[in-house]
Amino acid sequence: MKITPGRVTHQYDGELVVFHIGMTFNQWWRPDLYLPVFFAMPAMMRELAEDPDSGLLGYEFLFNRRGPFAVQYWSSAEKLYAYASAGSMSHRPAWTRFNAMARKHPEAVGVWHETFVVERAESMFVGTPSMGLPKATKTVSVDKRHHRARTRLAEGATTLPASLQTAERPA
Repeated sequence: MKITPGRVTHQYDGELVVFHIGMTFNQWWRPDLYLPVFFAMPAMMRELAEDPDSGLLGYEFLFNRRGPFAVQYWSSAEKLYAYASAGSMSHRPAWTRFNAMARKHPEAVGVWHETFVVERAESMFVGTPSMGLPKATKTVSVDKRHHRARTRLAEGATTLPASLQTAERPA
């Protein structure tokens, strides 16, 4: 695991959408019902990552006490909606399967999502592996003037001055 040295933030121009999507294991003893839902998400992420025009900028898989979830970064809400409704892509058939299962066993597994269209964002990562917004967009070094979150947010970290746009997006 490669650690990004120093203090870095992200840089991105354009619409930025943060999408949280997850599931809850309401009946942990029913893996026959929740495992198909659980395994659908990685397949969708691979499909999106392989298509540079999908609008997906990056993602992180996480887990909380209720179950797994993903934080996704998108270039536009329209591209997110287009993927969600495209019958030729993996999401729509997976959603149809989930709905059929949920009608029979509504208590077994839950799904949820939240969508945020971000006007301005600020981020700070110090001595971490590449992750979050810098991984999904472009990683830039933070100069002394921008060490405070208040300053980065006031200036809109999604549109940092050209003098800070020195580091490239990690592979």
